[in-house]
Amino acid sequence: MEYFIICLAAFLTSILTFFSGFGLGTILTPIFALFFPIDLAIALTGVVHFLNNLFKVGLVGKHANKTVLLKFGIPAVLAAFIGAWVLVNISGLDNWFTYDFMGRVFEVTPVKVIISVVLIAFSIFELTKTFKKLSFDKNKLPVGGILSGFFGGLSGHQGALRSAFLIKVGLSKEAFIGTGVIIACFIDFTRLSVYASRFSTSGLNENMLLVILATLSAMIGAIIGNKLLKKVTLDYLHTFVAITLIVISIALGIGLI
Repeated sequence: MEYFIICLAAFLTSILTFFSGFGLGTILTPIFALFFPIDLAIALTGVVHFLNNLFKVGLVGKHANKTVLLKFGIPAVLAAFIGAWVLVNISGLDNWFTYDFMGRVFEVTPVKVIISVVLIAFSIFELTKTFKKLSFDKNKLPVGGILSGFFGGLSGHQGALRSAFLIKVGLSKEAFIGTGVIIACFIDFTRLSVYASRFSTSGLNENMLLVILATLSAMIGAIIGNKLLKKVTLDYLHTFVAITLIVISIALGIGLI
């Protein structure tokens, strides 16, 4: 049953998150956690996320903006290494509080709340008419790269911050998605390299079939998402990203993910 649920989730989530540039790892992690210990869930999700992004590079990577890729991607990779190192070597901040809901225990941590507040602020601004007319100077991209890379390495939540910055740089919808996918691959490779020392004890090898099936499901979803991309307008993409950011941020802030 877990194979069916995880593969279906990977397929549907891959379609929905193809346009936003984030969310696959965020949504898959708690689903994996329903059936596996949290450390194994993070490892399994990380591998599926990375392999799916590699596949998406073949679909849309050619549209990536090289200038944005360098100015955002290089700081992101360096920050991702630091974030992953912090995760591996430091136990982390204590939970602010925990609560029970429908038989499950949810944890609210300072890091999740901070990320959530930042993302909600971006989302609200994105939906306002004044903000829609703004664009970020490409010189500000390294700041976005550092934030996205660090939190990507620390908690796996890299895509939302990345999309919040890239959506206002003035890229076409194809360039927005293509650039984001390549940056995501760089960050994934960096953090997985740091996490690798733990994979042997997390049971990753024993669940390789599930990883393969979930990755294939996500790839099929990406193919469908790529076909639908031609029908999506840039204005719709902006709104979709903003609304998705708000939903993910609230869920993150209250400990659901």
